[in-house]
Amino acid sequence: MWRRGHPTSGSTRGSRGEGGPVRRALRTGTLALAVAVMGVAACGPNAALWAPTPEMLAVPAPDSFLVEVETSEGTFDMTMHRAWSPLGVDRMHHLMRNDFYAGARFYRVASGFVAQWGFSGDPALDSLWEGLPIADEPVVESNLQGVVSFARGGAESRSYTLFLNLVDNQRLDEAAAGGVVGYPPIGRVVRGLDVIDGFYPGYTDDPPDQDSITQQGNEYLRRRYPQLDSIVTTRIIYEWR
Repeated sequence: MWRRGHPTSGSTRGSRGEGGPVRRALRTGTLALAVAVMGVAACGPNAALWAPTPEMLAVPAPDSFLVEVETSEGTFDMTMHRAWSPLGVDRMHHLMRNDFYAGARFYRVASGFVAQWGFSGDPALDSLWEGLPIADEPVVESNLQGVVSFARGGAESRSYTLFLNLVDNQRLDEAAAGGVVGYPPIGRVVRGLDVIDGFYPGYTDDPPDQDSITQQGNEYLRRRYPQLDSIVTTRIIYEWR
């Protein structure tokens, strides 16, 4: 799935994209801000988001868990399955347990294809987690309607951006991007697909610029794309071990 640039229905780009000196300079500046803020937050309740340790990130998720996602349009539930993508579900459990996605916009809603989200809305926080990607894994389930997968742009680039299949997209099981084949699912929507169908899709002709989201966060989206739907909070409500 596209992480930066202009999305098209057949494109699959994730959290690492084009390079170049301007791109690197922007990342360096944002990362410096992240480090500065991280020092303040490290001792507070947000340490799991702002100062994650290797030990925190190595904690395995439950075999599966049910997460309730409250959005501006209503609530839907997803079940995550560790057997489908152990590293992907471990990361998702950490982020959702600590409400990383509170305030995240559904910045791409392509009818007949996917709905995509993931940017927290805080450029410093997003930069920090972009620097903590997870390794690639094989595809063991299919990208069918209601199934959720990580977006990516190449090898070992899954970090925090996700997409939800609005229709059966089996071609994404074998689609290649950056030398890596397929988008491994991590879970599926088990209640509330009708809520997702109600997400605002009206910006397809002039989609958000993902570099601008990276640099300016939700301030840019509120100003330019005020009708985007968003996540209010995520709650893990049941775990199976």
